[in-house]
Amino acid sequence: MDELPWIEDGGKVAPKDARVLSKLFLDRLRDLEEGTREYQYVRNTLIEMNVSLVNFAARRFRNRGSGDMEDVIQVGTIGLIKAIDRFDLSREVEFTSFAIPYIVGEIKRFFRDTTWAVHVPRRLQELRVSLAQSREALATSLNRPPTVQELAAHLDLTEEEIIEGLVAANGYVAGSIDTPGVDDDSGDGGPKYADILGDVDPALALFENLHALAPMLQQLDERERTIIEMRFGREMTQADIGRELNLSQMHISRLLTRTLGRLRTGLLPA
Repeated sequence: MDELPWIEDGGKVAPKDARVLSKLFLDRLRDLEEGTREYQYVRNTLIEMNVSLVNFAARRFRNRGSGDMEDVIQVGTIGLIKAIDRFDLSREVEFTSFAIPYIVGEIKRFFRDTTWAVHVPRRLQELRVSLAQSREALATSLNRPPTVQELAAHLDLTEEEIIEGLVAANGYVAGSIDTPGVDDDSGDGGPKYADILGDVDPALALFENLHALAPMLQQLDERERTIIEMRFGREMTQADIGRELNLSQMHISRLLTRTLGRLRTGLLPA
């Protein structure tokens, strides 16, 4: 341990000193054999010195309304440990900048996995639990999935309340578009929902713009329309347009700028 200072409590190291010491400890960590006492000391000290990063990141999630802050700190620390294990000094990136995304990502994952993906009323959150228990109990006794009517009778609720609870339960977890869309025994999971989702055709925006542009082009005088057609229809340079119309390139440039400005203003929403 001659190469590094002995730090009794890394949590008491000032943030400014922690940044300097972290570079030394991270550099040393790469040369140590995992599992040795020196390796554990260096790694644990790095965690203690940088736990302030976890506290800093966790403050952003104080008002999430779910989860104890102690739990948030713990999962944030997992992100810090991942950052320490994966940090590469050769990247010439500050460890702080590298670690924060790992910490925040781990905290966000915690909230994603432990809270509802869609906000629903408390009574429906509680009903979800009752429905899950009742469906399991009835499925065992009936040897088949229960109907809405049977669930309503079992829980002494109306069928409308049962349906509302079943719909709300779908908001507990947001499905990933990377989830296989169909059952597949081939081993590769089959096509994913992302593979079959439609997308916005970029040509639609072009069509809308051209449709809106047509009447404005009609409002231009003949010379302006000619210059626009030559520049964008025939893809002529300003110099070529100037020679054909017996005008200077600078004059053509001014006319184009003025005309395009009018057209652009006309396309902007009022």
